[in-house]
Amino acid sequence: MHTFFISPTGFGVGLTSISLGLVGGLERAGLKVGFFKPIAQPHQGDAGPERSSELIARTHGLNSPKPLALAHVERMLGDGQLDELLEEIISLYHQAAAGKDVVIVEGMVPTRQASYAARVNFHLAKSLDADVILVSAPEQESLSELCDRVEIQAQLFGGPRDPKVLGVIINKVRSEDGVDAFCARLMEHSPLLKSEDFRLLGCIPWQDELNAPRTRDIADLLGARVLNAGDYEQRRMLRIMLCARAVANTVQLLKPGTLVVTPGDRDDIILAASLAAMNGMPLAGLLLCSDFVPDPRIMELCRGALQSGLPVMTVRTGSYDTATDLNRLNKEIPVDDKERAQKVADFVASHVDHDWLRTRCGTPRELRLSPSAFRYQLVQRAKAADKRIVLPEGSEPRTIQAAAICQARGIARCVLLAKPEEVHAVAQAQGIELPAGLEILDPDLIRERYVEPMIELRKGKGLNAPMALAQLEDNVVLGTMMLALDEVDGLVSGAIHTTANTIRPALQLIKTAPGYNLVSSVFFMLLPDQVLVYGDCAVNPDPTAAQLAEIAVQSAASAAAFGIEPRVAMLSYSTGDSGTGEEVEKVREATRLARQTNPDLLLDGPLQYDAAAIESVGRQKAPNSQVAGRATVFVFPDLNTGNTTYKAVQRSADCISVGPMLQGLRKPVNDLSRGALVDDIVYTIALTAIQAANLPQ
Repeated sequence: MHTFFISPTGFGVGLTSISLGLVGGLERAGLKVGFFKPIAQPHQGDAGPERSSELIARTHGLNSPKPLALAHVERMLGDGQLDELLEEIISLYHQAAAGKDVVIVEGMVPTRQASYAARVNFHLAKSLDADVILVSAPEQESLSELCDRVEIQAQLFGGPRDPKVLGVIINKVRSEDGVDAFCARLMEHSPLLKSEDFRLLGCIPWQDELNAPRTRDIADLLGARVLNAGDYEQRRMLRIMLCARAVANTVQLLKPGTLVVTPGDRDDIILAASLAAMNGMPLAGLLLCSDFVPDPRIMELCRGALQSGLPVMTVRTGSYDTATDLNRLNKEIPVDDKERAQKVADFVASHVDHDWLRTRCGTPRELRLSPSAFRYQLVQRAKAADKRIVLPEGSEPRTIQAAAICQARGIARCVLLAKPEEVHAVAQAQGIELPAGLEILDPDLIRERYVEPMIELRKGKGLNAPMALAQLEDNVVLGTMMLALDEVDGLVSGAIHTTANTIRPALQLIKTAPGYNLVSSVFFMLLPDQVLVYGDCAVNPDPTAAQLAEIAVQSAASAAAFGIEPRVAMLSYSTGDSGTGEEVEKVREATRLARQTNPDLLLDGPLQYDAAAIESVGRQKAPNSQVAGRATVFVFPDLNTGNTTYKAVQRSADCISVGPMLQGLRKPVNDLSRGALVDDIVYTIALTAIQAANLPQ
């Protein structure tokens, strides 16, 4: 068991963000990670659970012991009961550490009310025999002053030569010449960091998007009256525009994520913001101040903007006080903002030296693939694959944003099939920055050159040139032809098309892979503690025993390709020989056929879901099975069962599902849910790139 104690060098360093990133980064490295916040420090207005513990629970699925109340801690310290307090904390620590390889312990933050925080942190770190990691953030100070502050804090824990004082993570770095240049200057200025005993363990650049509250959070914190909620659950405030100037001088400031603050009687500003919203500009919202109720006739003119999702709120305070209140808002992540917490965790993890920290921890008990580790590996392997992926729905806003992200991060070389002017118009309206190198192909300019190759691929089917050209009007067919001719490595579609629209051209033009007779699908189910594979939940309504055996083999291969050791459970309503009936006999026969073709594959069935998934149930119902209670691949007997189960697990367990990923095709084609989020599309593109890299040569 290893323990990292993270201690801030001051107030406002972003300690919770670092906790999120460290847990995620160490999970990516295959460690079983626990989290423990010994002492709660609620901010004014906090009414719910302790923020760090709750965010870790919602983001990483780790349930930590409830932190001690601050009043209880202060009472014990005031009574001279420090030893008793530490014993109480150590007892809670052991609950957090049970079955873990490493525990992240988050120390106290020094405030005006908790000036004793540094002393308590020292005793906590020593009592837990923890390695200490300092967390700092540049304020309005020179590099020398920052280095001095870090060195003073290091001395409080025994000095940099103490082997338990590992180093520092610098958060919230704002540097015009980039974070690498900042780190280089920091190393030059700090004698501490020049030694081998104290390391720079991470340097986290500032990102406005990661600090952007939802418009709903703004309304809650200000106590604003909501006139039109619109999309205030999804929109985020990146900047504030206090309108005192004329409309003509305001228009250029109406950008995505802008919260427009204006008195309620400024009809001109209200109309300008509404026009921008109706033109597709995703403003954070319209905040009306000075206790002026907007004219109902003006609001009627703005109906289109309100219906498009523009949030409108009102407060009693004047412009100056409202601006002051906005600048004083609590910038911490709300406990229910899982999207922001996940993005912060992933971003911080990508800038922390978790490989060194993993080495410090030693060999884990058992390598595990957590959801964050799975997503991280997806991105890293997709980057290494360097594949070209075509996106037929090239003017669809979510697809454009996902393509921009993939291109900018090097996940894949994306090709948008759409008219360039349409893509640029959507990007401008949505505030999407199109990176250099993002390909946009006008279908009208390239369609005709695929007519003859398509006729050749479909010879014997009576296809002539006019028919082929008509079919190529469908961008999915066009993109599939590009894939068939090896001009791209994979295709992703489905944001605005049905599954059939995506699969049919692939079956006609790409065909199944050698050795396979059907196309099936899997979902990667990102449960809090592991990643499971579900198949087939999207394609085959009622597979035969032979088809079910093929789905099992395909799903096992997909699991192995993505780092999941395949232990395949053939699911049914009974386990072993306990049941009879046509459906269970089908599963029994499918199990026999799959074993016959793949004798080395760990596969068992029929198994009930609980016998496959829960170790204690598996031992009871199938004591001799190598799969029962340990299954990682779940093969459902039909589409009705599979689709229902995956959606029930996804919604009831608050589980992220990645997919469906199609399998069995000669080249990778993947379908999206029409309700897919931008991140869903990004990960599906990554999946497709990895599939392309794993094709037989």
